[in-house]
Amino acid sequence: MKYEFCPICGRKLKKVICGDEGVVPFCSHDTCYYFNTPYPCIMVAVIKDDEVLLLKQSYIYKNSKLLISGYIGIDEKAEDTVYREVLEETSIEIEDINFLGTDFIEGREILMLTYSAKYKTGKIKISKEVEEARWFKIPEALEELGENEIGKRVLEKAIEKELTL
Repeated sequence: MKYEFCPICGRKLKKVICGDEGVVPFCSHDTCYYFNTPYPCIMVAVIKDDEVLLLKQSYIYKNSKLLISGYIGIDEKAEDTVYREVLEETSIEIEDINFLGTDFIEGREILMLTYSAKYKTGKIKISKEVEEARWFKIPEALEELGENEIGKRVLEKAIEKELTL
């Protein structure tokens, strides 16, 4: 989130030097700094044996599939978001959630926390924001991710992690 106006008084913020942080938005009326922050999201590769669950959501990628992702709620831990998003979008349950790393989406100010998880139970039933969800063999999944570069990296890390367990 990039601050331009004070969330307390509504005045336009000034840019001032704040120690080691450099130039930071500041409200001289409320004497408060507002540090620009990214929007935290999760992305998860759900693995079942030699398959991965991919979604089709044309409003995100017209010609590519994607891994399950979503915004972290204000009152949630990232791992809780992983579980919730998988359940909301596909009605399946997962286990063994593992942190893989982070990525940043330029221009959208999104900090993506990436995970892998194992399928536990349930039959796929998609939510209204998902057009399709199904299991793909891993080599095919990498192709289906198409232009989704972050998704490809997450799946590759998930595969690597599985091989080292």
